Amino acid sequence: MQQNRWKQRPAHSTWGDFGPDDQLGRLNLLTADKVRQGVAEVKTGKTFCLSLPLDLPGGTAMNPRRPPPRLSATRRGEHPNMTYPLSRDNDKLSDIICDDTVTLALQYSTQWDSLAHMGQWFDTEGNGQPEMVFYNGYRAGIDIVGETDFRSGCGCSQGSHLGAKALGIENMASHGIQGRAVMVDIKKHFGIERFAFGFKQLQQIIAEDNLDIRPGDLLCFRTGMDEAIYQMAGTPDMQYLGDHFAGLDGSDPALRQWVKDSGVVALIADNPAVEILPARPMNEDFYPSHPLHDLCLFRLGVYLGELWHLSALADWLSEHRRSAFLLTAPPLRLPGAVGSPATPIATV
Repeated sequence: MQQNRWKQRPAHSTWGDFGPDDQLGRLNLLTADKVRQGVAEVKTGKTFCLSLPLDLPGGTAMNPRRPPPRLSATRRGEHPNMTYPLSRDNDKLSDIICDDTVTLALQYSTQWDSLAHMGQWFDTEGNGQPEMVFYNGYRAGIDIVGETDFRSGCGCSQGSHLGAKALGIENMASHGIQGRAVMVDIKKHFGIERFAFGFKQLQQIIAEDNLDIRPGDLLCFRTGMDEAIYQMAGTPDMQYLGDHFAGLDGSDPALRQWVKDSGVVALIADNPAVEILPARPMNEDFYPSHPLHDLCLFRLGVYLGELWHLSALADWLSEHRRSAFLLTAPPLRLPGAVGSPATPIATV
């Protein structure tokens, strides 16, 4: 298949399936019919907030490159614009205004990964020369631009052109993220032990909970880590978190094939990567550091949601012998961003 950006595509990919210039990936399957299917799962009108407070997990122990958010007041001249009386005459009543700003690592807490979050070295031209590329052949240095061109070692700033000129989170936001979602409750079936959750365990839960997972669905995995992070109240015990809780086995060939065949739009978990890390090698020649990210973001155009607060919803669904619900989960419409915080809402 010949396209402007590539002559050959990776195995197990959807490159070109939704058009030569597609930037949505599997989000193309989240159609109006899928929204109606999600709405049909609403029986009670009860809602659940699926976001952790955005200042959790707390500190930088979970990821030293992502500092916690910092709130501060905007300025009104020399004064902070917080509890500021618009009239400073004490004899007159006046409005009081509060206005603030935030410095926020976009993937610090409950988040979405865009398709620009992770790419691979891949030989798109079939000439034996791998390039740094992202989903559907969009290129590093052209479509996703950083401060340094690591191919040449140039550290020259690209000024206002930094960021994702293609595949940015704004594509996800403008399409809309609302549809039918299904809960896979790992904690209920396997407890909170740390293990690599593969196809065998997924099939067991599908059978025991009679899960109906359809193309275009958003798939949630509850491990219980969200409860632990919440209870740690901003001081995460990384030893405990590292010794407990499942993660998806991105190196499991059967699980990878299932993700490809299932048609799901997103994989969402209450842990910091969806997959278990460090990952085991896939074979002697190909060892991505994040094999599930490689499969989903780079090859299939499947989105990843991390550090979601799923446990209260999962417990309610289990108590009521349900698994599907309506999920509304827009990211920020921030052009050029490769990830975004989210405040998802589940409606049951």
